[in-house]
Amino acid sequence: MKKSRAQEPDLGRYGKLAEYNRKRRFDVTPEPSGKVGRAKQKEREFVIQKHRASHLHYDFRLEHDGVMLSWSVPKGPSLDPSVKRFAMQTEDHPIDYNQFEGVIPEGEYGGGTVMIWDNGTWEPEVDDVDRAFEKGDLKFKLHGKKLRGSWVLVRMRSRQWLLIKHRDAAASTDDITAKKNRSVVSRRTLAAIAKAAGASAKQLEAAKEADAPPT
Repeated sequence: MKKSRAQEPDLGRYGKLAEYNRKRRFDVTPEPSGKVGRAKQKEREFVIQKHRASHLHYDFRLEHDGVMLSWSVPKGPSLDPSVKRFAMQTEDHPIDYNQFEGVIPEGEYGGGTVMIWDNGTWEPEVDDVDRAFEKGDLKFKLHGKKLRGSWVLVRMRSRQWLLIKHRDAAASTDDITAKKNRSVVSRRTLAAIAKAAGASAKQLEAAKEADAPPT
C-alpha cells in the first residue's frame, strides 16, 4: 500500500542523503543507512561497485563534501580515450557505502549482487569541484587498484553524463572490465559473493551470467 504524504517519514535531517534514505528499507536491506560525513582535508575516496540488479552496471562514486557523488555506468569504465561511456547520475550515497559488498534482497531498490570492483583515492584537476560539477566538466585523477590516471566526467543534459579516459600513460585498449572481474577486497566473483550472502536462485544465476566474459 502506497504511503500518503502524511505517512512518509521526515527525511530532512539526512540532508544530501534524503533521497538515498527514502529509497531504502534498512530493516530489510544490508546496505548502510549512513549520514553525511565531515569533509576531509586530505585524500578523497573513490569506489566502483559492479552491480547486477535488473541489469549489470557499474556504480562510480567520488567522495565530495561528506557524501559519495554517484553515477551508474551501464558498460563500465573504459581505458580507451576514444570510448565515451554513458553515466547516469544517481542519488548521493553515504561514505560508508564504500565498504558494502553483498546482496540487496529481491524486491528492494537495486535488488541484486554488489561487488567492490575497484577503490582508491582521487584528486580533482580543477580549482573548484563544486563549480566544475555545476558546469558539467569535472576533471580528476584516479589512484585505484585497477583504474589510474586522468579522467573527465562531462554532462550532456540533466543527470546524463559521459565518463571519458584522458590520453596518458594509464590509457589502454584493453577491456579492463573483462580482464579484471574480481573484487579488489575479497578477490571473489559476483557469483561467489552472491552465494556467500545467501542470494536467491534467480540472483545467483544473474550473478553467474554477469561473471561470464562478453561474447
